[in-house]
Amino acid sequence: MTHYIIIEDERFAYEELKRMMLKLRPDYVLAGWAQGIEQAIPLVEQDVAALIIADIRLTDGLCFELFKQVPTDTPVIFTTAYDEYALKAFKVNSVDYLLKPIDERELAEAIDRFERNRLTRPTSANYNRLVDTYMLGQRKNRFLIRIGDEFRHVNTTDVACFTSEDKTVYLHTFGGKRYVIDYSLDRLQDMVDRLMFCRVSRGCIANIKAVKKVARFFGGRLTLTLGINDETKISVSRARSTELLEWLDGNRTQ
Repeated sequence: MTHYIIIEDERFAYEELKRMMLKLRPDYVLAGWAQGIEQAIPLVEQDVAALIIADIRLTDGLCFELFKQVPTDTPVIFTTAYDEYALKAFKVNSVDYLLKPIDERELAEAIDRFERNRLTRPTSANYNRLVDTYMLGQRKNRFLIRIGDEFRHVNTTDVACFTSEDKTVYLHTFGGKRYVIDYSLDRLQDMVDRLMFCRVSRGCIANIKAVKKVARFFGGRLTLTLGINDETKISVSRARSTELLEWLDGNRTQ
């Protein structure tokens, strides 16, 4: 008898999955349902299932965070409403994915693959790699800004940097304009291309094209000069200096 769990924050999607599983594999037993990461942690920790079906985007974060917190060898079928081409790389990590709305035939094929592979030696998926792969398909190519009562957009290629001042985040363009945006710098780090942008300090994410020069400073720190607003100098901490230099050298991966 095979037990499985479903991690899905939408009740309708959960009910559909349960219905299809009952039809396709009436001998499978649903061992639990979690609507978020916190609810799913005890289910995964208890190792109650031979298969996990998990939605990638949950109300309290990406499900990858769950598997980073609670490592597991249990095979996972990911589901998503977003057709990112990067998801195809998940197969490298011995997992599968289904695009919502889930097609019954595709679910059947995924279960067939699970059953064919379950006798092989399990390998832990590299969830850090999965996060990077997933986010590769999530890069924003423009940002919505508000000017008075009007809304406009700024292409990401026109962004020189993002800065945070007094709990307000600003988007700076190469043209010298500055706009307030409704994203934190932590969130922006995951939304922009890591080859083009780098978190150079706690309060700044810079575009490689905005970097004018970098100089050594005492204590292992660096001073970064951005070619905006008549040159803006950023102090780079010792902890961030190595990553910054790797980024400048083109050694940073997505």
